[in-house]
Amino acid sequence: MNFIEELRWRGMIHDIMPGTEEQMKKEMTSGYIGFDPTADSLHIGSLVQIMILVHLQKSGHKPFALVGGATGMVGDPSGKSKERNLLTREIIEANLNGVKKQLEKFLDFNCGANSAEIVDNYQWFENFSFLDFIRDVGKHITVNYMMSKDSVQKRLESGMSFTEFSYQLVQGYDFYWLYKNKNCKLQLGGSDQWGNIVTGTELIRRKDGGEAFAVTSPLIKKADGSKFGKTEEGNIWLDKDRTSPYKFYQYWINSADDDVKNYIRIFTLKTKEEIDALIETHDKEPHMRILQKELAKEVTTMVHSKEDYESALEASEILFGKGTTETLSKIDESTFLSIFEGVPVFDIEFNSLRSGINILDLLTEKASVFPSKGELRRTIQGGGVNLNKQKIESAEMTVNETFLMNKKYMLVQKGKKNNFIIRAI
Repeated sequence: MNFIEELRWRGMIHDIMPGTEEQMKKEMTSGYIGFDPTADSLHIGSLVQIMILVHLQKSGHKPFALVGGATGMVGDPSGKSKERNLLTREIIEANLNGVKKQLEKFLDFNCGANSAEIVDNYQWFENFSFLDFIRDVGKHITVNYMMSKDSVQKRLESGMSFTEFSYQLVQGYDFYWLYKNKNCKLQLGGSDQWGNIVTGTELIRRKDGGEAFAVTSPLIKKADGSKFGKTEEGNIWLDKDRTSPYKFYQYWINSADDDVKNYIRIFTLKTKEEIDALIETHDKEPHMRILQKELAKEVTTMVHSKEDYESALEASEILFGKGTTETLSKIDESTFLSIFEGVPVFDIEFNSLRSGINILDLLTEKASVFPSKGELRRTIQGGGVNLNKQKIESAEMTVNETFLMNKKYMLVQKGKKNNFIIRAI
């Protein structure tokens, strides 16, 4: 597989340095992408770069994932309108561990010559003194060269600290160190990283007379102009404790038709032929959302697991009224709460369920789902009340603790659209 051709048809190339494709065809090439440990999890914006490393390895090349233990302490100004808060070494260490665990899910670290490696630039910056740095690195790059970068130009009016101004030198030295010590000849990243990346290739040329290469990918934007990977609640994270598999699945299944044809090329490993066939089928019956379903399945399974995908699928069916008591009882508490986020919750005492409560008392006095027992009786007679996806047939029904899911919750449905949760405390 030709790495550059693969990225090209997937729409994952924004800029490419001349000679890069020839280098990749000539020999197995080591390439790297940097990940900043600003949190203990990556989010789906980082998934673009992860997929590029996956393609690099599948094409027979060697991927390096650089986690910025040092650069994370400085802060990359690229694409930022203001300087961010600097993190302590302790926080960065915790974040690094989380990021490393996630990267290990995608790359093969034991496959011979092109096994993936994770490197931390704190390793080579920890004992690199300021004087040594400005003497050995700073003298090779002019201020004029640094000032010409977009990341600097965009911040000149609002102001930029020396810390951020020097970031491109620090990142440039990363590339130089990997070139010298790991024979790494290629750096990859988002299009906002182009200036920092070419500073690295320039440092390699000026300091060592070497030749290095660069490829950047486009920054993904949604067709409606909103930011990719963001919701009202914030980032869509790769860590299931931050974003549940159900919410993760929902993000992809709700992709707009204008976006999904782009996403399925970028975020799955399906071949061009498979994707073309899916798009053709989708276009014939867009209401079936075939592309969205395939995308959500592939990405949720890849990032989490097949079991998490199946659980998210079942949870979606529950939300849209197709689920059963059995599917409802199988889902875990966090998924249950994700599905019914924002639904009214009524608390009752757990002990009150031990001897049983009449359904009329439960849904009017203990939990104000209905304003009166008369209205509740009429709705039950009309078949309009469900408890845990089971239709309530009689107003004489008794409810006890065996009805609790996860030993804590009951789901009440009033008509087709009104959901309520009863929580035993």
